[in-house]
Amino acid sequence: MTNEATANSEKIRCDACPVMCYIAEGKAGACDRYANHDGELVRLDPLTIIETSQEKGVKAVPFLRDGDGNDWDGDLVQGNRPFVTAVGAGTTYPDYKPAPFIVSQEVDGVDMVTVVTEGIFSYCGVKVKIDTDRHIGHERAPVRVAGEPIGHVMTSEYGSKMLSLGGVEHLTGGSKKEGRITCDALLRLCNREAVEMTIDDGATVVVQAGKAPIINGVEEKLMRVGCGSATIGMFASQWAQQVDEVIVVDDHITGVLSEHQAGKLLSVPPSGIRIKGRRSTPGRYFQVAEPGTGWGGTDVDDPLSILKDSDPKVAWQGLRLLMVSTTGEQWAYFELDENLQPVAAEIPDRLRASAERIAENCEPSVCSVLFMGGAGGSLRAGVTENPVRLTNSVKDSLTYVSCGGADAYVWPGGGITVMSDVLDMPTNSFGYVPTPALVAPIEFTMRLADYEALGGHMKEVQPVENVLTDGIRRVGKAENGKDPTASHNYRWKAESRSR
Repeated sequence: MTNEATANSEKIRCDACPVMCYIAEGKAGACDRYANHDGELVRLDPLTIIETSQEKGVKAVPFLRDGDGNDWDGDLVQGNRPFVTAVGAGTTYPDYKPAPFIVSQEVDGVDMVTVVTEGIFSYCGVKVKIDTDRHIGHERAPVRVAGEPIGHVMTSEYGSKMLSLGGVEHLTGGSKKEGRITCDALLRLCNREAVEMTIDDGATVVVQAGKAPIINGVEEKLMRVGCGSATIGMFASQWAQQVDEVIVVDDHITGVLSEHQAGKLLSVPPSGIRIKGRRSTPGRYFQVAEPGTGWGGTDVDDPLSILKDSDPKVAWQGLRLLMVSTTGEQWAYFELDENLQPVAAEIPDRLRASAERIAENCEPSVCSVLFMGGAGGSLRAGVTENPVRLTNSVKDSLTYVSCGGADAYVWPGGGITVMSDVLDMPTNSFGYVPTPALVAPIEFTMRLADYEALGGHMKEVQPVENVLTDGIRRVGKAENGKDPTASHNYRWKAESRSR
C-alpha cells in the first residue's frame, strides 16, 4: 500500500480501490475499511485466520498428487494448522501488485502456498434459496429494496423459491441510487444480516442467511415434504385403510389418492370425488387454483373450493375425505351427506396422526445465501505475472479455490467463477467500495512448486509464522450441538478481534 500526500498535509490518499479517497487524520475512508492513523494508512479489520483442532477434523477427498505419487488430502482448514484467509488481508488495487499475503507452510510433508486477497467484485451477486411453498412472485419478477430493483425471481425448485440478486447491471448499469442500494443489500445479505425486499405483484419477504423467511409478516415454519403427487406416494399406505379419498392440495401438482398409481396398487376404489384443474397423469392435477400464500402455495383458504360436484354414479353417502396441504400445516376431514356434499366431521385420531406425520417429515424452512463472483480480470495479476496460468491451474485441479476458508464451487467453462455459502465463512467476511462493488475474500492454495511454475510472485512468499501476529483475528467453529465439521452445520465465532 502506498500513501500519497496531498496539498493538505493532514490527509492521505488511499489507493485500495478506484475511489482513491483522501482521508483526514483519525477518519476512515468511504468503505469504512481503511483509515488515517497518525499519517499511516491502516486497515481497520484485522487479518483473519482459521484455527481448529485435529481431533475435530475430517479429511477431504484427495485432489493433489506430488511427484512421488503421494496424495495430499486437501485438508485446508480442518487440521491442526492455521489457515490464513483473505478476510482483512487487503486488496491489490491497482492489480499489478502482488497479493497482500502469499503464505507458505508444510502440509502433510508437502510445501504449500496460499495466496490471499480481498477482491473488488463488480461482477458479483448472490443466489438466494427460500424454503417455502408460498407464492412470492412470478419468474422474472423484479425484486426491490427501498423501491429500487436489485434482482429478479428465478425458478421454483422442489419446495423452494430462487432469487438472483445483484450483478453488474444493477450495480453499475442503472442509476446511482440503484447501484448504492444493490451494493448495500448484497453486503448485508453476505454478512448474514436481514434484508427486507418486495417482489412486483408478489410478496414482501425478509431474507437472512440461516434463518426462516418472513413472508408478508409471517415467519415460515416448514419446507414442504414434496408435491401433492409425491406426498400421496409417501403416505398412501398409511391412508388406504383409514379413509376413502385423500386430496393433497399443491399449487404445482395436486394429488388424488384413488386415481394415483399408489392408490391403484393398494386397491383403493374410485371415489367419484372430482377436482378442478388440468389433469396430467392419473391422480396428478395442475392449476387447481391460482398461486398464493394459502394451502400448498395456492390462493385457497377453503379447500372445498377446488372441488367439483361428486359423480353420483360413483360417490356414496358417508364417503370419508381427507384434504391436506403439502406441509401438513393445513388439513380438513369431511364425510359426504345424503346429497353427496362434503360436510366437516371430527377426524379420527389415527387419521389425524397421519396428517401430522407429513409435518413431521418436513424440514425447517430456512434462507440460503450463496455469494457468486467472477474472479477474473486483473485480480489474477496479484497471484501471477501470467494470469491465464492461474485459470488453467484451477481448471486442472492443481489450485484449490476458497472464499474466507470456505469451499468454493468453481463453475465450468471460462474464467474463475466461484460460488460459496456465506454461512461457511467467518463473520463480517465482506466489505464494499463505493464504486459500487463488493469486496470479498478469495484464496488460492497450491503446491509451492506449482506456484513457481505458473509464474507466481516468489519474492513475496513468507512463512506462515510471520503472519501469526497479535493483531490477527483467530476464528474457530462454534459448538451448536451439530457436527462441527459438517460444511453447512457450523457457524463461526471470533475468539479475539483487535482494531
